[in-house]
Amino acid sequence: MHSTPEALITARAQLLQTGSPFELTEQQQDGRRYQTYKLAPTSVREALAVGRQHGDNLFLQYQDEDWSFNQFFNQVDAIAFQLINRYKINKGDRVAIAMRNFPEWMTVYTAVTSLGAVVVPVNSWGKKDDLVYVLTDCGAKIVFADQQRYDSIADELQALQLKAVVVRNSGAITNDCAESLEDFLADIDSDQLPELADYSFEIESSDAAMILYTSGTTGRPKGALSSHLSICQALINFEFHGAQSAMTNGKVIEKMMTSGFPSKSLLAVPLFHVSGLYAHFLLSLRGGRSINIMYKWDPTKALQVIAEQRITTLSGAPSMVLDLLEHPDFDSTDTSSLMVASGGGAASPPKMAQLIKDKISDPYPGSGYGLTETNASCCSGTGASFWYKPSSSGTLSPIIELKTIGEDGQDLPKGERGEICIRGILVASGYWNNPTATAESFIDGWFLTGDIGYLDDENFVFVVDRAKDIIIRGGENISANEVEACYLEHPAVREAAAFAVAHERLGEEVGLAVYFKEGQQASADELAAFVNGKLAHFKVAAHYWLREQPLPRNAANKVLKKQLRDDYSKL
Repeated sequence: MHSTPEALITARAQLLQTGSPFELTEQQQDGRRYQTYKLAPTSVREALAVGRQHGDNLFLQYQDEDWSFNQFFNQVDAIAFQLINRYKINKGDRVAIAMRNFPEWMTVYTAVTSLGAVVVPVNSWGKKDDLVYVLTDCGAKIVFADQQRYDSIADELQALQLKAVVVRNSGAITNDCAESLEDFLADIDSDQLPELADYSFEIESSDAAMILYTSGTTGRPKGALSSHLSICQALINFEFHGAQSAMTNGKVIEKMMTSGFPSKSLLAVPLFHVSGLYAHFLLSLRGGRSINIMYKWDPTKALQVIAEQRITTLSGAPSMVLDLLEHPDFDSTDTSSLMVASGGGAASPPKMAQLIKDKISDPYPGSGYGLTETNASCCSGTGASFWYKPSSSGTLSPIIELKTIGEDGQDLPKGERGEICIRGILVASGYWNNPTATAESFIDGWFLTGDIGYLDDENFVFVVDRAKDIIIRGGENISANEVEACYLEHPAVREAAAFAVAHERLGEEVGLAVYFKEGQQASADELAAFVNGKLAHFKVAAHYWLREQPLPRNAANKVLKKQLRDDYSKL
């Protein structure tokens, strides 16, 4: 199946025309004019309230719990009321969420943003110091935490002047600064609650709505500050790409609609990461689709859930899609419901597209690219456009401008590789409480991503590598992604990560960390022979690290290259 640029251009033009739900207009901000969706909601409260119309339909599944949309919003309203009534939260106050993926993560997020307070999702993979740093940096008044996160910060609450509400507590709460969610909501009569709009604050589109901290592979995380306007525009932008894909994939969409399997996604990425927050939670809430929540990623468990719950959609990092499709039990498991398998957040290795084609009947794959600082938005490609250019990250969004710059900071011609810079109404306004980092990354309205890539003449975005992952051997630039993709084709290789190893004469050489599939192995010589002729000789790894453990990853499932380099240097 192929998609012609003409088909995408035609669909785009129809969707953006005057009178369409995606009609464009211009809006001025900070002295610059930006393209915006004219009919987009102006507050997160308004954007998410549409989920109330789905009533008793199933929204969330977590282990043996089923939550309808009505049940979800009942808890949203109770939390919102108590934040004002019990804790005197004011407009603009920061309320943090520090927990793994639970239904309550979502109800707290919806309640806080609907009130007009500022929600702060915290990386739940962080250690105590990381949690304390973020809570201090954002100046949170309240944190909603699960037992594990609460236990790690309980002795710091008083010093932080912070109240904690503990979700799904399994132990005693003895700290005077904390209480369980049950106690927090104990005196609430949901039938007697006033309408949310009657007691929440008036929200301007320019008001701060969220501080989302970068997952960070090095150094302290930075808090990207986004307004209600930015988040709402990002949501409608996702829906534009969905509508464009539907218009250019009629036959596949028809098969999905007549399959007998209602749309249900498997949430296996963290909600504190933009892919989990937007692509799963917020869009499903608006669209009336069901979500099955995994506590953490486990491909064996994921296969069981797909078969038992008739999951239709898996969206995660490319490595997660590969984990699933290459699992030894995949072919013997009933995955007939699964049609959508999408990888985002990193360049997709070529083998992913082939595996999707081989393993999934009537597949509707996708890829995309966006960052914390761009509210997950830049480009997207699903179905036919994915097959047309499977190594791309899809077509550029209508309200996004993209350019590339060279090492000297000068603009490059379209199509030339350089650092990707993004500008648009949905880009964060900067980093909270960090003017130095803001000045370095946000320049004249452009966000400098640190990623290397280009925009081709058909409006497709290609993300080649992270700038810091480029290996420079004797003056030759080597893409770590290209090296990794080639080694991943070896049938025994489960994970591969290329990184720079210092060399006295050449400056750097290619180092490669490899983790093998269960029960399989290959020597360094065998790996080198496999890629010989597929990679230029100077791109072939000079140093091999055959590991017995999986590669270290952060919460966004990205490999921690700096940790690999540091650890390898100590061997």
